Amino acid sequence: MGINKRDEGKKVNSNINVTPMVDVMLVLLIIFMVITPMLNNKVNVDLPKADAAVVMEDANKEDAVVVAVTRDGRTFLGGDQVTIDDLGPKISAKLENKTSKEVFMRADTRANYGKVMDAVDGIRSAGVSQLGLLTERTDDSGTTAPAKK
Repeated sequence: MGINKRDEGKKVNSNINVTPMVDVMLVLLIIFMVITPMLNNKVNVDLPKADAAVVMEDANKEDAVVVAVTRDGRTFLGGDQVTIDDLGPKISAKLENKTSKEVFMRADTRANYGKVMDAVDGIRSAGVSQLGLLTERTDDSGTTAPAKK
C-alpha cells in the first residue's frame, strides 16, 4: 500500500486580482458623473449681476424654499413648474412647519418684469416674512463671482 503525498500548499495562489474591483469602481464613477447633474434641484437661469450683493448662506440649504422665474415666464418652486395661482398655497404648505418664513427668488435677467412681480405677489400672499432676491456678485475687476444677494 502506498501513501500518496499531495503538494496542495505549493499550488495556493496568494495574489489578489484587483482588475474586477477597478472595473466596478470605474463603472460606479461613470454612473455618479452622469446622475449627479440630474439631481440638481435648481432651474437654470441667468441671474442679474449686482455690485453690493450680500452672501445668503441659507439659500444653499437643502430645505430652502426657492422660486425661479425663467426668461420665458415659467415659474418653478424648487424643481417643479407651478402656475402663479398655485404658487401661494404651495409655498404656504412648504413653510407650514418651519420657524423662519424665508423664501429665495431666482429670476432670469431677461425675464418679463410683470411675470417676476406676479411671482413676488404669489410669494407674499403665502405669508412670507422675508424674500431674498438672488443675484451674482460683480467683483471690482468686472468679472462675476458666484455670490448671492
